[in-house]
Amino acid sequence: MVVTFELSGQKFLALNGGPEVKPNPAVSFMAVLEDKDELENIWNKLSDGGKVLMQLDKYEWSEKYGWIQDKFGVSWQLYFGKVNDDVHGQKFIPTYMFTQEYNGRAEEALIFYVKLFENSKLDGVMKHQEGEMKGLVMHAQFVLDDCVMAVMDGGNGPDFQFSWGNSMFIECETQEEIDRFWNAFADGGEESQCGWIRDKFGVWWQVVPKQLIVWMTDPQLAPKVSAAFYKMKKIDIETLRKAIA
Repeated sequence: MVVTFELSGQKFLALNGGPEVKPNPAVSFMAVLEDKDELENIWNKLSDGGKVLMQLDKYEWSEKYGWIQDKFGVSWQLYFGKVNDDVHGQKFIPTYMFTQEYNGRAEEALIFYVKLFENSKLDGVMKHQEGEMKGLVMHAQFVLDDCVMAVMDGGNGPDFQFSWGNSMFIECETQEEIDRFWNAFADGGEESQCGWIRDKFGVWWQVVPKQLIVWMTDPQLAPKVSAAFYKMKKIDIETLRKAIA
């Protein structure tokens, strides 16, 4: 049902969500790699059963870069460069592409997120200087609660948008924290089950108590927690605690 793992010290969580839940390139992971041989080795493994979105090649922003969707539907941007203080030593940067009805809202979204999350800041915005995308975000990097992220406007051409196949997982310490995030995302957004919510920019989030993963991976507690959890939209911590008492 749930598996957590780490890549280069960063936490990831994966769920089996059924055939209707599919990740797509609207969300990708920018992997900053300092060794070209390592980059090419990873590219070759991701290519097995995958789909190339941008060929591994030299570009103006990197002497070796490629964008690929692996056989599981997860998208990766492999970038030859230096992991430095600008990304807090973070190797994987979640990158969001705003397309179609959300095209042109990348900058508005990142400002909203930076105001909402504590320990956050804007690291820089690069905009298109000409053409039909002039004035829209080519690439912007920012920090949410010490996690480096990026956004870009993607135009009206791509046939993908944000889906709950990719979401950011917010672990909250208190019910007050859950309520704050939930209410902010619900304003103009869409509430779903089990702590899932889509904000007004189309981006999906999971707002859950920090204890949830511990409870859900405990064979004794998981059935009790699940029975209560699946009845909720916004998560109520006290109800979950009573379920396992």
